[in-house]
Amino acid sequence: MAFRTRLSLIHLLLLGALALLSSFVTVKGESPYKFYTWTVTYGVISPLGVPQQVILINGQFPGPKLEVVTNDNIILNLINKLDQPFLLTWNGIKQRKNSWQDGVLGTNCPIPPNSNFTYKFQTKDQIGTYNYFPSTAFHKAAGGFGAINIYARPRIPIPYPLPVADFTLLIGDWFKTNHKTLQQRLDSGGALPSPDGMLINGQTQTTFTGDQGKTYMLRISNVGLSSTFNFRIQGHTMQVVEVEGSHVLQNVYESLDVHVGQSLSVLVTLNQPSKDYYIVASTRYTTSKLSVTGLLRYSNSGVPASGDMLPPPPEDLDWSLNQARSFRWNLTANAARPNPQGSFHYGTITPTKSFVFSSSAPLINGKQRYAVNGLSYVSSETPLKLADHFNIPGVFSTNAIQSVPSSAPATVATSVVRASLHVYNLSWHLDGYDFWVVGFGSGQWTPEQRPLYNLVDALTRHTTQVYPNSWTAILVSLDNQGMWNMRSAIWERQYLGQQFYLKVWDPVQSLANEYNPPDNLLLCGKAVGRRV
Repeated sequence: MAFRTRLSLIHLLLLGALALLSSFVTVKGESPYKFYTWTVTYGVISPLGVPQQVILINGQFPGPKLEVVTNDNIILNLINKLDQPFLLTWNGIKQRKNSWQDGVLGTNCPIPPNSNFTYKFQTKDQIGTYNYFPSTAFHKAAGGFGAINIYARPRIPIPYPLPVADFTLLIGDWFKTNHKTLQQRLDSGGALPSPDGMLINGQTQTTFTGDQGKTYMLRISNVGLSSTFNFRIQGHTMQVVEVEGSHVLQNVYESLDVHVGQSLSVLVTLNQPSKDYYIVASTRYTTSKLSVTGLLRYSNSGVPASGDMLPPPPEDLDWSLNQARSFRWNLTANAARPNPQGSFHYGTITPTKSFVFSSSAPLINGKQRYAVNGLSYVSSETPLKLADHFNIPGVFSTNAIQSVPSSAPATVATSVVRASLHVYNLSWHLDGYDFWVVGFGSGQWTPEQRPLYNLVDALTRHTTQVYPNSWTAILVSLDNQGMWNMRSAIWERQYLGQQFYLKVWDPVQSLANEYNPPDNLLLCGKAVGRRV
């Protein structure tokens, strides 16, 4: 299958149980180019009280924040001082016409030890809360992650009062076990143990301080490997204003479910008596219950936090599902551009293709794997983008994965779905795009459920949850040419094959559709010796 460049829509269905899944920056008229040099090293810290090896960036855990403005050009020299090849991927950054910079093994050769690569990409037409993390081996279990906060350009209005400041909260489950040991466990056919704990910004205790009566933005991301968490603040409500680049209807919540790989921004007003209040994030839908606490401290507080530690909401899927359905696009608000989000009437476009992707957990050759429509992905030594560009045969297959589930035995393959540029599609996490999450449901999906889709004000995002024994429907406009990774955000599942690549192409090569490969392109596998 191949996706060519035409304006149309693709309908995708996800079945199974996956998650596909500071001070406020005042923008001044600064240069649209921002330069960084990051060095990746190992270090020993004790995030859960036990010394362990983690991945540091410029000596920091988590890594440095990228605080940029819409349309900034990022020039980032990444120096790898680990003992293994390494890449960073930019979770939610669309890399318009530029999958060369996506930082996953299907598009980039990993950076060898004691070497470097300079990423060059633009935050084109994006605002919002995102993050980056390692995409190679099982490095994500060792750290190397950090925040990406994209602020609106001057004079581009935002649909809420400007907060006094904003705070970044990178929250996720954490293992005490070394990342190489976890990887070896998966390679031998085993499963990961349960996580040992949770962290907020790399710690088990974090304090955020603000002034009474003032409003602050909290930028929340789930950077864990496997666990959904519920987030709440003692005595305070949260007004959701942005979800992965979409301005949403500003509903107020007492607690929020955040699934693996997802991000959102909330406004919190310090309108309670002056004291300290608990911040709690606790895992959901897991056998072992984990939590991490922080403090929201009023600057004139002399009273420690006390009282109820805030129990989580009911552990039933209906509660979370109803909350997910309540996230709606703000049709009259703009995002990165001045035109209203609702000016694009996605629901009036007839889909040109429809895919149903079903997750499974087969044993293949006696080892645990994860699959999509019976296909478990295996990485190639030659990045698929390079094989495609240089016309290198035998690297990937475009007919291995089918558009609907089958009852055939599960197999392994390096699978690519081909699609025309300017059509619509559906998935868990999709690099290079965001998509409209138009429907959730339980049980088996049937075509009769299409009339239940939200074709008016579904929000766009880059990662969506699929509940157990349930389905999620998305629409995506395939308007960004390149080779894009579609994957489970549950990292064990991704590592063991629950992913594939989407080739979005046009038979006419044009810089209007896709940039040429960068001059510093790393070559590996069968691409070694080719001329860029």
